[in-house]
Amino acid sequence: MSTSYRAARTSRASLRRSSLAAGFLAALHAAGTSHAAQEEAVLAPVTVSAAEEGGLGLKQAATTGSRLRLTPLETPASVDILPGETIRARGDATLIEAAARAPGITQSGTSGGGALAARGFAGNTSVMRLYDGTRMYVSGGTVSFPFDPWMAERMEVLRGPASVLYGEGAIGGAINTVPKKPQRGEIAHEARVAYGSDDTWRTAYGSGGAVDERWSYRFDLSRNRSDGYVDRGGSDTLAAAAAVRLDVSPAFNLTLSHDYGRLQPMRYFGVPLINGKLDSRLRETNYNVADARLQFRDNWTRLDLEWQAAEGVVVRNQLYRLNSRRDWRNAESYRYNANGSITRSSFLLIGYELEQVGNRLDSTWQGSVLGLPNELVLGFDVNRLRYYRDRNNGAAAETLDAFAFDPGNFPTKMTNAELFKTNTRTLSLFMEDKLKLAPRWSLVGGLRWDRIDVDRTGLRNASGPDFEKTFTHASGRLGAVFAVTPELSLYGQYATAADPLTGVVNTTAQQSQFDLSTGKQAELGVKQRFAGGKGEWSLATYWIRKEKLLVRDADNPNVFQQVGAQSSRGVELALAYAVTRSLRIDANGTVLNARYDDFNEVVGPALVSRTGRTPSGVPERTANLWLEWDFMRQWQAGLGARYVGPRYVDNGNAAKVNAYTVVDATLSWQLRRDLRLSLFGYNLFDRDYAQTTYSGNNQWVLGRPRSVEVAAHFTF
Repeated sequence: MSTSYRAARTSRASLRRSSLAAGFLAALHAAGTSHAAQEEAVLAPVTVSAAEEGGLGLKQAATTGSRLRLTPLETPASVDILPGETIRARGDATLIEAAARAPGITQSGTSGGGALAARGFAGNTSVMRLYDGTRMYVSGGTVSFPFDPWMAERMEVLRGPASVLYGEGAIGGAINTVPKKPQRGEIAHEARVAYGSDDTWRTAYGSGGAVDERWSYRFDLSRNRSDGYVDRGGSDTLAAAAAVRLDVSPAFNLTLSHDYGRLQPMRYFGVPLINGKLDSRLRETNYNVADARLQFRDNWTRLDLEWQAAEGVVVRNQLYRLNSRRDWRNAESYRYNANGSITRSSFLLIGYELEQVGNRLDSTWQGSVLGLPNELVLGFDVNRLRYYRDRNNGAAAETLDAFAFDPGNFPTKMTNAELFKTNTRTLSLFMEDKLKLAPRWSLVGGLRWDRIDVDRTGLRNASGPDFEKTFTHASGRLGAVFAVTPELSLYGQYATAADPLTGVVNTTAQQSQFDLSTGKQAELGVKQRFAGGKGEWSLATYWIRKEKLLVRDADNPNVFQQVGAQSSRGVELALAYAVTRSLRIDANGTVLNARYDDFNEVVGPALVSRTGRTPSGVPERTANLWLEWDFMRQWQAGLGARYVGPRYVDNGNAAKVNAYTVVDATLSWQLRRDLRLSLFGYNLFDRDYAQTTYSGNNQWVLGRPRSVEVAAHFTF
């Protein structure tokens, strides 16, 4: 991109931001003048009920940390609840961004749907993504749904192994998005429109309520588009959700839901470093091809049944089908050369489809055992996955001018790399029990057994030999909770877990010779509500070890052995406190030590031990802060900071990405009962930072620069 073009674009962007802010303030002044005389009659006072109730949700029933729907205060694990209203009020554009405000959770993925890191383990095969309590299987390393905060009633974050609840692939934690659902009550509507930097538009509509004494519904629609903060960085998303509930009787109800998502994120894979550093001239450069493609389509249908079969007995069933289609056509790797050119490579043309059909049934009993209060849930989950993948690559690398180049188009000739399909059948049996040993003591334990049958058929020779493989695994958790007071709990737990070597549906013939990786965790913690519920805090310390990593044999580097191990230990602290009726603070921080305990890899012709090194992409220090201040009647300001510590980008720890801190801010005015105006500012200090890395330390995927958005939210 030429210097003159860049200057013109920067000038236009600056003018748009200035005009936008000025127009917003003028609109506020005009609206305030016209409504000032009616303020006492029309406006409702700002409430701080959320602050009074505490911000960690310690006494809210959660579905993610336990199938018994225990509150976090009753659960021997680290569980956070992020209300959807809070996520939207802070201006988080995606659910990945929202989850990264929870203790110890950081973003680790690129444009391909995004991924998270937790407790020293990164990627979608270690930090599981759930929707309404049902897992979404990883295919091609990617999970793309859900993505839009507008659809979320809340987000629940379980940190630490979750295999006992959801199966393999959750040694670091599980993130569950609970969507908005049909509710009893009068029909209500809401709408939102926003505009911001880089010609960003966001529009959304939602409606829900009771049609009559038996029928209720919920409908949501959201569309977001932007030109993006890099050249040819356009993005476009569409999300829709519809649900209808039938209350057959007070004890029996059915809910039919369908969700659709079309995600077209920025077709951007970062910029190369020059002499190991980021050159500011490349800040807006996109070295991908002009006709790049990155598109995900997801359809999710569910039929839920809930039946109060008898006093203390509840039966729940979910029949579900998920279909995902994903398409790539990109040049993803770029290397800077000493002569001022760029070598562009990794031309990938990938298309695949995943169909996930299943049924989960569980039943909960409340009763007694040996005269002691007891709650027990038993259930099973059975599903079938059909996966079809076509991958082409092998086009020759290209050399381009680093600062003035023609992006060109995707190559017309490619090498057929692989074409295969897999059929995967999973049967899972699970149970969980809470036994109250004494008024203050409770034991919470769980067991799960999984059988996974994978049948892979190669449709091209390069796809490798056909095979069939059966994985079986049992996992468990045993924890104790001591209620020092009704508002203060101490807990401890020991849990086991399993991770796939890669996504189960992507298992190769070589990997089929091995077992799932296994893990175990010990955790101690304390949780408390104080000041009459105005404040909540939690502290957790943990140790996790993951074993059966693939390690190259010291005598023959071409042979793998499944003897490797890595571990992490750390401390997590979270606090939410309403200092006054108008001032609230939410803060959390994490310190951990992650390392390889036994790991070898081939570097050139030699085998090198990485034992004692820190896994790549894992920050060992993170922190989040958010302040809310109701500084005037109907006015609220917010200020947030996100800190991510240094991350190594290679297993040898030879290079790392520096730490960064990003500061965001919000300003909101409840103009009328039915209208709220908001101003959002992102990355206020315009910090250049690597949200993640690509191709080792040679390529940084930069985060969003300084930008602003204005929004209006209507209720009617």
